Amino acid sequence: MMIHSLFLLLVVLSFLSLLTSTFGSSADDASSAANCSSSSTCGGVEISYPFWRSDGPPSFSAVHCGYPGFGIACEEDKQQPILQIGSGHSYKVTNIDYANRTINLTDMDVILATPDTIGCPRSLHNFTFSSDVASSLNYTGADANLTFFFNCPDPAGLQPDFPHNVIPCLGYEGNSTFVFRSDDVPYNFTFWSGTCEDVVVAPVLLDILATYNFSEALNYGFQLAWMAGAPEGCGECESSGGRCGFNQTSASPLCFCPDGTRAGGDCPGMSSCLPALSFSLFLVSFPYWPLRIESYQSSKKSWRKEVFIGVGGGLFVCLCLVACLLYYKKSCDLLVSWKKKSRTSPSVESFIQKYGSLNTKWYRYSEVKRMTKSFADKLGQGGFGIVYKGSLPNGHLVAVKVLTKSKENEEEFINEVASISRTSHVNIVRLLGFCLDGSKRALIYDFMPNGSLERFNFTDRSQMESTLGWNKLFEIVIGVARGLEYLHRGCNTRIVHFDIKPHNILLDQEFCPKISDFGLAKLCTSQQSIISLIGTRGTIGYIAPEVFSRSFGAVSSKSDVYSYGMMVLEIVGGRKNVEVTTSSSETYFPHNLYKNINQYCVEACGDNGEGMEVVRKMILVALWCIQIMPDDRPSMSRVVNMLEGGINDLQLPPKP
Repeated sequence: MMIHSLFLLLVVLSFLSLLTSTFGSSADDASSAANCSSSSTCGGVEISYPFWRSDGPPSFSAVHCGYPGFGIACEEDKQQPILQIGSGHSYKVTNIDYANRTINLTDMDVILATPDTIGCPRSLHNFTFSSDVASSLNYTGADANLTFFFNCPDPAGLQPDFPHNVIPCLGYEGNSTFVFRSDDVPYNFTFWSGTCEDVVVAPVLLDILATYNFSEALNYGFQLAWMAGAPEGCGECESSGGRCGFNQTSASPLCFCPDGTRAGGDCPGMSSCLPALSFSLFLVSFPYWPLRIESYQSSKKSWRKEVFIGVGGGLFVCLCLVACLLYYKKSCDLLVSWKKKSRTSPSVESFIQKYGSLNTKWYRYSEVKRMTKSFADKLGQGGFGIVYKGSLPNGHLVAVKVLTKSKENEEEFINEVASISRTSHVNIVRLLGFCLDGSKRALIYDFMPNGSLERFNFTDRSQMESTLGWNKLFEIVIGVARGLEYLHRGCNTRIVHFDIKPHNILLDQEFCPKISDFGLAKLCTSQQSIISLIGTRGTIGYIAPEVFSRSFGAVSSKSDVYSYGMMVLEIVGGRKNVEVTTSSSETYFPHNLYKNINQYCVEACGDNGEGMEVVRKMILVALWCIQIMPDDRPSMSRVVNMLEGGINDLQLPPKP
């Protein structure tokens, strides 16, 4: 009887294992899952995951294995792989490097030039990232942007001043067409460009541009990089061993698992435990089968002995079953727990792998609760989360920022960890550790007893001066400048902060400034001068013009210079530079200050004139920093030199 029961138990467990491993699969799923591992070639370019054939059979039209927006169509007659990005614009795929995750593209409008313009191609549209690939694709350090000013009247007679920038074959009716590197567009072209027929910005390869003219550069195309696990749901799927896909009809993410099943988020973990559990039960119970068989076959053994052996063996097997169940439950729980932990971290890991190793301590959420005494002392609250005061086991005081769960906060967490963990500077806040535990996110910093610079700026002017005199304010201004110079030039990977303002400048016990809050920061290589941004980032009143509109120039580290200048004017003036609720230029403090520098210096320093030179120096440097065009602003290295140099070396800049 015991044999039958045990055999039945094994059959049930095996059936459950089979059921969980095949649940949710279908013929369509199996076909799509098989399609995950397949690859094809078009025009000498291999097309495989995360890319997929968008011209495949109709049965694959709804469910795809690959990233959204990564569908490549193969024009069979010309053997040209075509990828569509933006508003239906087509780009020929010339190369895909799966090891480095880069793809080279050429605008089809350039390739399909008419015979009379084949040596003089024209880019017909700006390159933009469509919403389905915005989180996955980005420029690389190999790219540069060209700005074309098409068919412009030349009332100012600028053509003789830029003979190498004129494109004679693209001008007509007496007008001229110009091309410039986007980061080298002259100041006066920006305002003059409104008279042109069109202004187009097109990416090209930097090394080709250095050797050939704009025509060859357009024909060679440009390069993009994709980030592993970036699309919604893909990080979870790939970390569990699956491959990401999506349903084109419902626009929902899918996960295709190695065993052919399809999951909603990631590949299940418990199904892998059940087969091992069934097999282990089989091994544990196997030695006792001969005992029962022998007891039934032997007529010499008494029924009492048979019952004793049966009951004893049964109890022993039950104990073994319980032990195995506990063991495998623990193993499976650990596996599922690990998957939950890794499920939330693939984008963090891929980001950090791209820019360098991580040397910051990883805390569990229970440790964060312990160091903050269950979040008892709240220091402040912002859009991304709440900051609490805490202490480490050695008594070191810390500030713990607990992030609320959202897609934006996930990006902020990645930026913060990947940015600050690579820095080491007296004027950069120190990240002591982070928490990545399931859905919990937290960042642990040194505690700054004097809070942020903002608390000293918007009180009574005389009260602020009594707390922080002009010399101390000047030291803070220089300290922030040195911190920014380090971010822009002192790291192997350059960091542009994009949110410099008094609130993000923390002050330690000695009022030494520390740049903090890297949630909006962008990391780029030392060779990368142009930064690709999706939308506007920063705080109104501190955002550089080119971040709002690319017509002012390319976004770069000079955007931080502008924010820094606005912050310095705010420090000097003790008031905000612009009121968000009004558009009147009379409320724009920099304009008023520019017209009345001498008067303001006298009023700020009082009758004794103490600090006059320091105040004037900060004003002049700040006015240079907030010039409208990025090329007219100094670098942060130059800003440091200006602040440390003599007042007589500083000239009044143009009116910003």
